[in-house]
Amino acid sequence: MHYDTIVLGLGAMGSAAVYQLAKRGNRVLGLDRFEPPHTHGSSHGETRVTRQAIGEGEQYSPLSLRSFALWREIERETGRSVLTVTGGLIISSPHQHGHNVADFFANTLGAARRFQIRHEVLDARQIRERFPQFNVQDHEVGYYEYNAGFLRPEECIRAQLELAVRHGATLQVGEQVLDFRQQGEQVSVRTTRGSYTAGRLVVSAGAWLPTLLGAAAAKPFRVMRQVLYWFDPAGPIAPYELGRLPVFIWEPPGTNRLLYGFPAIDGPRGGVKVASAQYEIDTTADTIDRTVTREEISAMYEQLVKPCFPGLGPQCRKTATCLYTITPDFAFVIDELPGQPRVLVASPCSGHGFKHSAAVGEALAEIVVEGRSRIDLSGFRWARFSS
Repeated sequence: MHYDTIVLGLGAMGSAAVYQLAKRGNRVLGLDRFEPPHTHGSSHGETRVTRQAIGEGEQYSPLSLRSFALWREIERETGRSVLTVTGGLIISSPHQHGHNVADFFANTLGAARRFQIRHEVLDARQIRERFPQFNVQDHEVGYYEYNAGFLRPEECIRAQLELAVRHGATLQVGEQVLDFRQQGEQVSVRTTRGSYTAGRLVVSAGAWLPTLLGAAAAKPFRVMRQVLYWFDPAGPIAPYELGRLPVFIWEPPGTNRLLYGFPAIDGPRGGVKVASAQYEIDTTADTIDRTVTREEISAMYEQLVKPCFPGLGPQCRKTATCLYTITPDFAFVIDELPGQPRVLVASPCSGHGFKHSAAVGEALAEIVVEGRSRIDLSGFRWARFSS
């Protein structure tokens, strides 16, 4: 029952880590309390935005660019379709701050220039001409990125777990981890089925992280319930289908909210997926209310969808809930657990991690096997919470 490495949690980061470790010949065990991909955490809902110029900070673009290449490798290895390029449109206006990171639009544009990412800047007239679905105001401006698109999170996880097994990883699902601790040069993990030891432990447990770490280590982290919506167009679906509508992120004027969404990837059967985010009400992975009320649907439509997309009607085809696990600065944590240097924490992702997860998994494997990662992860260290 001894392994080189144990990976705890097989969602976005965990599936990538277990695959990359196994690929390097590491004897790795992957554990998950459910059967991934599943709908209990943060790695579901059919689509995730992927973009290369990252407005959340310059430290992210190397991860997104490397992940883009890795997703294509994974597609070649498995024959699965995980990444679809649609182009991506970010809309904002002067003094508008709907994103939780200040100067998100300007930061995105700066990253695009620094990393030579193909893009255009569009004024309101150009947005209307190219994408009439968006009800932009005259003072709004757009950043259009050619290689942005969406990932299929469930397929990404399936593909990487498939590759992990192909390279010799052991996966045990439906097995809940009760606790772990470092003992000398190894880490012990206790589950509902037994106990295991390894030279290293990677904890990528998402919204379950605060419970596993205990009260003291969990102080920087908050878990938030989020809701995803799929609205039907009032008219034909064609203007919202693939090839006509890009993925988008919008800071609408007159609100401190952010709206994001996707083309109608399933045509008339699926609706148009849109979502926002809330950071006021905490929950936990085990107590989240997964019922979406009519009042929530109506508020989302009236406050954000209807003003921004007049062509979408009030009929909500379906909803889903997911979890954000956030830090005070909305950045990642990828670092050794204080006091337990053989435990690597790769969580939380603060609501914007999936697009980077392939590269984060590779970086974790490099740290375990080679002692350091090729991509600079210094911006994600634990110590920033005590400064």
